[in-house]
Amino acid sequence: MAAVAAAKRSQGARGSRQAGRSTEARSRFVEGSIVRILMENFLTYDISEVHPGPNLNMIVGANGTGKSSIVCAICLGLAGKPSFIGRADKVGLFVKQGCLKGLVEIELSKTPDNIIITREIQVVNNTSTWFINRKPATLKMVEEQIAALNIQVDNLCQFLPQDKVGEFARLSKIELLEATEKSIGPPEMYQFHCELKSFREKERELENLCRDKTKSLEKMKQRIERYQQDVERYHERKRHLDLIEMLERKRPWVEYENIRQQHEEVKQRRDQAKEDLKNKKEMQSPVAKKIQETEEYLKSLDLKIRDKTAEIKDTSQKCKQKQDALEMKDKQIGEINQALRMKKDEEMDRRKKILYTHKMIEEWKEELNAMTVCENLQAQTDAVNDELKKLQEERANIDSDIFDLSAEKLNQEREKKRVLAHLEQLNNIMNMKEENLKVRFRDTHSALMWLRRNKEKFKKQVCEPMMLEINMKDNRHAKYIENHISANDMRAFVFESQGDMEMFLVEMRDHQKLKVNAVCAPAESCAESVPSRPIEEFHRYGFFSYLRELFDAPHPVMSYLCSQYRIHDVPVGTEKTRSMIERVIRETKLKQIYTAEEKYVVKVSAYTNLTVSTNTSLREAQFLTSSVDTDERRQLENQQQDISNTLKSLDMRFTTLLERQKHLEHRDNELRQQKKELLERGNRRRQLESKIGVKYDSLKQLEQDAIDLENESQQANVKIKEINIQKARLVSELMHLIKNCISLNTHKVDLVLQSTNVAADKNKLESEYKEATIQLRDSEELYRDLDERKRVLTENCKELLNKARQVCKLSPDEHIPKEFQTAFQALPNTLEEIDAFLNEEKTRASCLTGLNATVVEEYNKQSQEIQQLMEYLEEKKNELENYKQNISQVKEKWLNPLKKLIEQINDKFSNFFSSMQCVGEVDLHVENEDEYDKYGIRIRVKFHSTSELHELTPYHQSGGEKSVSTMLYLMALQELNRCPFRVVDEINQGMDPMNERRVFEMVVKTACKESTSQYFFVTPKLLQNLTYHDKMTVLFVYNGPFMLEACRWDLKAFCRRRRRLGRMDEQ
Repeated sequence: MAAVAAAKRSQGARGSRQAGRSTEARSRFVEGSIVRILMENFLTYDISEVHPGPNLNMIVGANGTGKSSIVCAICLGLAGKPSFIGRADKVGLFVKQGCLKGLVEIELSKTPDNIIITREIQVVNNTSTWFINRKPATLKMVEEQIAALNIQVDNLCQFLPQDKVGEFARLSKIELLEATEKSIGPPEMYQFHCELKSFREKERELENLCRDKTKSLEKMKQRIERYQQDVERYHERKRHLDLIEMLERKRPWVEYENIRQQHEEVKQRRDQAKEDLKNKKEMQSPVAKKIQETEEYLKSLDLKIRDKTAEIKDTSQKCKQKQDALEMKDKQIGEINQALRMKKDEEMDRRKKILYTHKMIEEWKEELNAMTVCENLQAQTDAVNDELKKLQEERANIDSDIFDLSAEKLNQEREKKRVLAHLEQLNNIMNMKEENLKVRFRDTHSALMWLRRNKEKFKKQVCEPMMLEINMKDNRHAKYIENHISANDMRAFVFESQGDMEMFLVEMRDHQKLKVNAVCAPAESCAESVPSRPIEEFHRYGFFSYLRELFDAPHPVMSYLCSQYRIHDVPVGTEKTRSMIERVIRETKLKQIYTAEEKYVVKVSAYTNLTVSTNTSLREAQFLTSSVDTDERRQLENQQQDISNTLKSLDMRFTTLLERQKHLEHRDNELRQQKKELLERGNRRRQLESKIGVKYDSLKQLEQDAIDLENESQQANVKIKEINIQKARLVSELMHLIKNCISLNTHKVDLVLQSTNVAADKNKLESEYKEATIQLRDSEELYRDLDERKRVLTENCKELLNKARQVCKLSPDEHIPKEFQTAFQALPNTLEEIDAFLNEEKTRASCLTGLNATVVEEYNKQSQEIQQLMEYLEEKKNELENYKQNISQVKEKWLNPLKKLIEQINDKFSNFFSSMQCVGEVDLHVENEDEYDKYGIRIRVKFHSTSELHELTPYHQSGGEKSVSTMLYLMALQELNRCPFRVVDEINQGMDPMNERRVFEMVVKTACKESTSQYFFVTPKLLQNLTYHDKMTVLFVYNGPFMLEACRWDLKAFCRRRRRLGRMDEQ
């Protein structure tokens, strides 16, 4: 085995070629393979020169000795980018630390002369200077030389640095295909693939273009179809408009002819009316004379009738006077009879009064006789008066007591109103807090309403949400409490019993689906917990109170807060506290501190025992800014209860006094009635005696007032007789006047009858005359109307004739053209038909609005554009067809060789896996045959007999399995390889010993064949008893403080010394 060792120390190292390498061995280098590598001030090297072999090169050395530095030199020296290596992103970082410039020189095998590529790296401006065969060159020239030799340091299938080993497994199928094409495929294969992708992209663009243009063409055709309809409608509208124009020309002539005919008819009728008017005037004269004679005779009859009427009226007046006189006499007789009846009634009443008076006197006498001698009533009257006086005094006292009670009750009610008003103010504050709770936490408010309705269900005290129960003594301190107590606890219900709390939460959360919080106060009360130190000790630091003393709350709430939040031991300070906070934290050892605007939390680290404090700004208070003074409220409620009790007591006393007053009033009435009865009993006898005397006087007067009814009756009869004689005389005179009046009325009736007949004759004549007059007036009116109509029609005829000539654009002496006459014959001959036809045509024309000559122009323009688009579309379709043909041709040139190449890779890959008792496959993955940018190589492996084939991914296989798969794939490419060399850096790190040995044997076997490309295998360690090959070159990289300097390294001398020592050992 030929071996070459390369040494490196911290200052520098240099590698040397195998001493016995012959010219024949050097001739085995594939064109483009690496013959020599020189590094100066590169990474950890001062200077080192490496001479690899033409086949497998094993670069072995401990970690950190500089193996991968050789790989980096190959990459950067062959125009690779620093980012591909994965160590640094700037090339200047690869220069040895403390140096301003580094150098990498690589000699590549080529016929007839090798190529030497040199790269000088500048640290200052991070730039590189390139040389080819010691002559300055550009990066582009270097890349062209490297590409000509098919060297691809950015292809993981050819160059796999240490930091990119895991990245190979993360290559997508598409990336792996491209890398394989570049690595082992013919030069034209990757070019064909790129052409196919380009052609397919162009084909897709042309397909989209043709599809879009086809859609545009369809839309334009649809649009031109609409335009065609518009053009047809335009021509149709023009026909309608021409017909309308001709109808409008004929209409004035038809109208003129109609008016002319009407003029002739009216003229004839006017002449007939004139003759008829003349005849009627001649016939009316005799009738007027006869009417005048009748009127004179009628007037004479009317005069006679008026005379008779006056006589009848005079006679009737006299009859009326006689009748009035008779009625007056009857009235006088009635008055005499009435006076006599009144006398009789008066006498009857007098007699009845006398009888009644006698009866009353007898009754009073009987009562007076029955009445005993009046006893002495004075003593009884005095006793009643004394009792009345006592009652009045007692009533006065009761009235005074009632007045005093009313005044006291009024004062108490005023005080009660004042207390209620104050309580209402406090309740309004509570209502505001409840409303705030309802707005912010609706579920909690619903639970609160349920709790108030169902308090009897709980065994022990249940407190409402803390934000309602806590009442600040000073609202300015609310921010401390709200920043100290969590928002969840602020809206939590507080229970004394765990069972009550669980029952409440089941009802709220499970049954009513409400999101509520609840806490349970500790079994042993903490409300009275004593602070660790009195607050007076902290006064000098600006502390003025503990949190507990800033508010009032029910006992369970206070107990819970002391237990949970230790409010009894958290002091509150001022700005003074803030100004000396470091001293406060250091000296007081407090865990929580409040200043005017901040909260401090102090903790001691469990590891470093250092004190760490954090401070946060206090939030503004939201819930507790409105507080109720519970002591004041309790005092007011007690005061209200006392006032209510006092008012109740006053009402009871008031009721008792009213009942006593009512009783005294009733007794007073009884005594007064008794006194009245006593007085009446004393006065009754005197009253009866006085009444009897008065009645005797009245009876005497009634007896003196007696009337003589017989005398009165005789006097009335004499007066009635005299009146009856006067009535007889008046009746005789009335009968004479009635006869005279009847005679006069008879004569008047005869005259009226005569007048009626004459009037009838006169009316008949007047009616006939009036009718004749009306007919005459109608005839005159008819004549005037006809004459006026004739005049108007004459003027209309002239106007219509001028209008018709103007419409047809004719001069006054010009006749209607023959073309107009011909057109007029095809049109209706009446105005009604013309108007109907004209309206119909106008309606049809109006339905075709919005059309003008531009429609035709636009139609022609669109037709031209469609023709141009069709030609353009045909051109693009031909271009698309050409692309499809090109794709078909290139695809055949690319796909068939690619499939054969992948089959060869699959055969090698499968054989490698079979030799390891595993299964591996490589195939061409195609999602869509026409999407060439989606083609890829899929690697599937199976390392266990119980598992199935799985695609090689970054996640499914283990690190060793991925390393084995990657190495075997690269080995499969090795025999087919077109690239001059391949580099693999520490790929065996994740393999188990068995797989590592198998993979090493395959690498040696494959890479040491004839006509294979150069192979660099970098590893920090090798297994024992591996199989080696004569064509292998092993490069050992050493590192240490006792290394020889490069100038003293002589491999031949080392070998001679070793042989000499060996002979000495044998002797």
